Amino acid sequence: MDCPLCALPPEHIVWEDDRCRVIRVDDPAHPGFCRVVWGEHVAEMTDLVGADRRHLLAVVMATEAALRGLLHPDKINLASFGNMVPHLHWHVIPRYRDDRHFPESVWGAAQRDGVVHPAADPVALARAIDDALSLAHAD
Repeated sequence: MDCPLCALPPEHIVWEDDRCRVIRVDDPAHPGFCRVVWGEHVAEMTDLVGADRRHLLAVVMATEAALRGLLHPDKINLASFGNMVPHLHWHVIPRYRDDRHFPESVWGAAQRDGVVHPAADPVALARAIDDALSLAHAD
């Protein structure tokens, strides 16, 4: 199987545990763009048992919270497609009103040249994800 999400270079990994990982996406127009990738090669959320679904969504929410806290975007976009790469993953994308594509999706037509906002420091992002997960588990 030739899956780009199964064979990720370690330098792209921001955070991981034994079930999933958060990777940074090299997208110069959208720094801070992350993917939360399930460790096993499965295609759909319903391929996971309930506890694994809850864990994956907790990591997606923690990544959103971490990006919001570090980057202060105008909006966060969450998406899970898998049409091109049928390996379960979620896109977590900080968005700004002055970015290249806003209000379109990052895959849509560019609306302007756009302002490029800074990306989060990977170490700070990993720490913020851990903190958000700790808060979620305390609830």
